[in-house]
Amino acid sequence: MDADKSLSELEAIIEAILFTMGEAVELERIAAATEQDEDTCRRVIRNMMDKYDREDRGIQVIELDGAFQMCTKAAMYESLVKIAHVPKKHVLTDVLLETLSIVAYKQPVTKLDIEHIRGVKSDHPVNKLLEYGLICEAGRLDAPGRPILFATTEEFLRNFGIGSLEDLPIVNPEKIEDFKIEAEKEAQLELDI
Repeated sequence: MDADKSLSELEAIIEAILFTMGEAVELERIAAATEQDEDTCRRVIRNMMDKYDREDRGIQVIELDGAFQMCTKAAMYESLVKIAHVPKKHVLTDVLLETLSIVAYKQPVTKLDIEHIRGVKSDHPVNKLLEYGLICEAGRLDAPGRPILFATTEEFLRNFGIGSLEDLPIVNPEKIEDFKIEAEKEAQLELDI
């Protein structure tokens, strides 16, 4: 650590950076701005995270896939909506959740892949998830037609309280088979009616 900067001064600088940016900031950018190495910055940020968790504070620092963001704690929502405009709540229907799950676990994935897994057209759910900012275009597949690849966003991680994609629950293949069998039985019952 630079002898010219004390730990408390470095913490204040990082706090100001995170507060001002209002979005997730990569560790390397924080290190460059503070003229410190990444390990020192990571230690200071972890200390800040612990401090905000221990104290009765309305804010917290969260880690999102190797980047850090300052935000309000979820417990403060009710108080905040009284003073701020109520944010538009996005309703995630079963179809949207199913599509989002496919993108999260299979990313990067094309719309054709999503439709193959779901068994139905997926224009609407993909467009809604793009509109909600939960998925984004992540490039194009090197194949005929160059279809768009979709992946989840930081907004997805933030909304679901996930630090990185590695934190997603592991899906048991046997449960998937059970689910497929159950879905086929339900579909058959609907056809028999």
